[in-house]
Amino acid sequence: MGLTKCSKAVCGHLELKWATTEAVDHQYQICMKSEEKAEAERAVVEDIVKVQSGNKEGLTFDKDSLVEICLMHPLDVVKTRFQIQRCATDPNSYKSLGDSFRTIFRIEGLFGFYKGILPPILAETPKRAVKFFTFEQYKKLLGYVSLSPALTFAIAGLGSGLTEAIVVNPFEVVKVGLQANRNKFTEQPSTMSYARHIIKKEGLGLQGLNKGFTATLGRHGVFNMVYFGFYYNVKNIIPVNKDPTLEFLRKFGIGLLSGTIASVINIPFDVAKSRIQGPQPVPGEIKYRTCFKTMATVYQEEGILALYKGLLPKVMRLGPGGAVMLLVYEYTYSWLQENW
Repeated sequence: MGLTKCSKAVCGHLELKWATTEAVDHQYQICMKSEEKAEAERAVVEDIVKVQSGNKEGLTFDKDSLVEICLMHPLDVVKTRFQIQRCATDPNSYKSLGDSFRTIFRIEGLFGFYKGILPPILAETPKRAVKFFTFEQYKKLLGYVSLSPALTFAIAGLGSGLTEAIVVNPFEVVKVGLQANRNKFTEQPSTMSYARHIIKKEGLGLQGLNKGFTATLGRHGVFNMVYFGFYYNVKNIIPVNKDPTLEFLRKFGIGLLSGTIASVINIPFDVAKSRIQGPQPVPGEIKYRTCFKTMATVYQEEGILALYKGLLPKVMRLGPGGAVMLLVYEYTYSWLQENW
């Protein structure tokens, strides 16, 4: 009898101990799950913060692009006007950069300098994304081929420019048409109505919304080839400066020179593009059709210097603009590598 009571007591103690152990294990598992859940939540929050930081950086980049377009667009309008005017004896032709600014302001008002600004605003973000993304991708692909760094940068730049041209050409057709219009800003058609007019009258092809495509390919391909090729090759030759201010000035100077040289080399393509996409000399008759034929016609009728019309406003816009664009890209790229 005493033995039976003792056995029951021992069994009860063991059951109680087992139950206690199970309860402790259960509580431990709950704690572990809570910690895992909290850790997962922290990871999600960190991811959200990273995404928001990335979006903020992208927003800053977009703001920079918008400010640059608004500041530099008057120079782009003047450049286009110079490139499409054919005869210096025409009383409506601009005699100089100063004369063009005075005439546009007097006849068309302040908003005359912002004709055709919407297409660049709409195209700028995808244009820059394509420019730099494809440059990096082409550079990686060329890494499988035994090329010198100088040639790699130049060919990758050429590829990025050709790809970029596909994206921007329809926007350029609309922009040039609006910039060429010398009526008052309030009297010219809106961007959308002008685009619809082109599509309805001329279609989407190489005589319509994509006219001047080969000239745009040449303009962007040559520009990016020189721009990236010169910048990265020269930057790798000139030693890095430990002083942040001097290093910034080093990169800015190389970028400024890159944009300037690229503008000088590619401007004949730019003139051909403006002639093809702008108004033709005789309404209803297409004089300028293809890139190289247009260059030859301009050279024969107006001389070699006509292929460099609009060079000064172009350099004034793309020299510093090219430097700023590369610096924004480099510092943004570095920030993303460090924080993502």
